Amino acid sequence: MTNIPSVDLADFLSGDPERKQKFVNEIGNAYSEIGFASVKNHFLSEDLMESLYTEVKGFFALPEATKKHYEIEGLGGQRGYISFGKEHAKGKKEGDLKEFWHFGQEPSEDANLTEVYPDNVLVIEQPLFNEVGREAYKMLEKTGVYVLRALALYIGIDEFYYDKWIANGNSILRPIHYPPIVDEPKGAVRAGAHGDINLITLLMGASAGGLQVLKKNGEWMEAKPEEGNLVINVGDMLERHTNNKLRSTIHRVVNPPKEAWGTSRYSIPFFMHPRSEMSLNCLEECIDEDHSKGFDDITAGEFLQQRLKEIGLM
Repeated sequence: MTNIPSVDLADFLSGDPERKQKFVNEIGNAYSEIGFASVKNHFLSEDLMESLYTEVKGFFALPEATKKHYEIEGLGGQRGYISFGKEHAKGKKEGDLKEFWHFGQEPSEDANLTEVYPDNVLVIEQPLFNEVGREAYKMLEKTGVYVLRALALYIGIDEFYYDKWIANGNSILRPIHYPPIVDEPKGAVRAGAHGDINLITLLMGASAGGLQVLKKNGEWMEAKPEEGNLVINVGDMLERHTNNKLRSTIHRVVNPPKEAWGTSRYSIPFFMHPRSEMSLNCLEECIDEDHSKGFDDITAGEFLQQRLKEIGLM
């Protein structure tokens, strides 16, 4: 059973105005209240998820020296391998107990980008790694397009407002490996309490539990999606843009009970980012007498650079 709101993307895609509005209301209310939802009938097939996990587990099982070969200096962790303990939550000095990989956007020839995206890093040892990662990237991006269309309607702006900003956007697919815990962690957890930087995050089912969401009353709640669903949550960019109408909820990945320290955990989030020139200024539709403007004006690119420094990747 899920303990975060569950919604069905098939309602939005049905062609039935009532079902479409039902999805808009349900996901909008979920993001206004808790910032997380469990979404079924997305575009990522079970076979593709299984293939991706197979490739990801194979990569992280490679020798340390081999993996380090794919850690490219000077990219701020934007592509390729990021080694264990490099990233930390904002405001923490202890590195998270994880290593991860970044697949990035491969823009179309007519993208007319104002920035240059780094090339994706090719893994020689696994011929299917990049191919499977790219296909998963596309399907998660496609799912995100429709979620943002629903949220645009919920906010009261044009349904296709976000399309131009997320097309060729700076989105990231991040396979994560939380290795077995060997020694008592000194203040470190698998992922410290944080809010995501981006517009929305799409997370396929992790190999083990541990994801917790901070409720309004200050209590931590285990986030358990329905089998095969994506967990989709609001990031800080969208919270700013909607002047807190949609909530970027603090979440974390806690360490398992001691008897389970010897097991790895794998997780694969897709961080949906817009193009860097998108304005994150608070929308007029989200400002009124009861909700004054809560954030300074900033672009997505400026905000991303600011946050990457805060979490230790730049």
